[in-house]
Amino acid sequence: MLGTILGGIGLFLLGMSLLTDGLQAVAGDALRRGLMWSTRSRFSAVLTGTVATAAVQSSSATTLLVIGFVGAELIPLSAALGLVFGANVGTTVTTWIVATVGLKLDVGAAALPLVGVGALVKLVLRGRRAGWGSALAGFGLLFVGIGLLQDGMGNLAQNVDLSRFAGDGLGPTLLLVAMGVVMTVVMQSSSAAVATTLAAVDSGAIGLGHAAALVVGQNVGTTITAGIGAIGGGAAVKRTALAHTTFNLGTGIVALGTLPVFFRIAGERLAQTEPAIAVSIFHSAFNILGVLLFLPLIPRMASWLERVVPERSAELTRRLAVGRAQVPDAVLEAARKTARDIAAALLAEALALLQGNRGELDDRRRDELRGALVRCRQALVQIRTDPRFPHQYREHVSILHALDHLARLLEAMSETERLETTRGGGPPATMAAMVIPGFEQLVLWLPDDQGPRPRVEDLSREVAIARREARPDVIAAVARGELDGEAAEAQLEAMRWVDRLGYHTWRAIHHLERALIDDAPPPAPAPESEQQRGDEAHAAA
Repeated sequence: MLGTILGGIGLFLLGMSLLTDGLQAVAGDALRRGLMWSTRSRFSAVLTGTVATAAVQSSSATTLLVIGFVGAELIPLSAALGLVFGANVGTTVTTWIVATVGLKLDVGAAALPLVGVGALVKLVLRGRRAGWGSALAGFGLLFVGIGLLQDGMGNLAQNVDLSRFAGDGLGPTLLLVAMGVVMTVVMQSSSAAVATTLAAVDSGAIGLGHAAALVVGQNVGTTITAGIGAIGGGAAVKRTALAHTTFNLGTGIVALGTLPVFFRIAGERLAQTEPAIAVSIFHSAFNILGVLLFLPLIPRMASWLERVVPERSAELTRRLAVGRAQVPDAVLEAARKTARDIAAALLAEALALLQGNRGELDDRRRDELRGALVRCRQALVQIRTDPRFPHQYREHVSILHALDHLARLLEAMSETERLETTRGGGPPATMAAMVIPGFEQLVLWLPDDQGPRPRVEDLSREVAIARREARPDVIAAVARGELDGEAAEAQLEAMRWVDRLGYHTWRAIHHLERALIDDAPPPAPAPESEQQRGDEAHAAA
């Protein structure tokens, strides 16, 4: 009996996992684009959260993705609140699937064939299309698990009178709410907890009022997942998790307050014939009512959250604090924006050096920039992306390329002896003057990366050509006695140094821009080797 119930819960959880993973794989970048679209208005945010959760069959997946996107500053806090509210409504779709189909389906006739067909599709197809197989097999396993839950709960109702463990009144009702919270925490899925409750009420193991109280607790219990996902996150992440908790607790209070009224109106009619449907109606109704109550309060709630949870993260790496969940899409976007900020900071420092406003790169600033690069790279190393999903994989690889070039740019900026030579006139000073306007444009463009990108590749190529043309003249000056060997070598090294600044800037910006392109071609090959600095300079035309 208990083994059957546990087996049913296990199969339901396995089915939910396969279904969610499969649907997320099929959705691909559409889910991220949909969440980005949600920033238009509060209503669109709620609608997007509802649809996204119904599509992937997991409010936890939607909420964790939203938390990560807020941390990466992809969406504002006000839009995130609407998405979280909508996710609570979207999760009730699973309740309706269980109540209207799952509890009435012949497992042997329909569910098991779905599992077989889904497994076959997953084995035969490749890439994103294989996600349909996972989703289909998971969908079938959901109903197999529900069938086992029905059998187990039916046997339990015949042997144990569960109603005597929960009486009427506020105290017993709150106890049932607490039990619902525990069920969600233990199962790590409010859908599985609600499905167990629906199977129990459908089999007569528990009464309608008890089932409703459990569902309220299970709805509140979903906040635990968001809370765990926010551990280690920045202020934006913690604000979103706190908003989720506040909304679910407030909705739970509303649900308990309206419970007697609801069942007087509709519960009595369905209590005997369709108790699972009655619970589903109640589950949807109190979540929708919660959205209607909280939606007008989103601006005030966002302001309150910003006061309660102030920003304390380091400026350059604040976006990387996306929480423990490490959702790849969120981490990638956070890393891309962080790399962009680091690039802007590096170029601002390079400008100060080239323009003579600073004699050398301050040790403290150098350590700060190097630490930001290391932290950003570590965030990318902690996630995995699959080449079968090209946009996500390409973005991952491109950001790693950009970080490598930014690290080399920082290394070059530390070579202050080259800087001194550029200030002495001659070809190095001419090349430095060529670089400065391009860097100035990039410093203005990078913070928002809006509008046409400055032509960094053309700038780098022009600097490389200037170096190649000036090199013979410097060497010839030694032969004429106009320069000694040491001064000539210093000029040649300074020219290569300016060339490196331009080259690594171009390649970093190129890879950061390529990370955003949906159908980007293969990356342009690195310039051909040319002497000891060959991997850092343009090939001769």
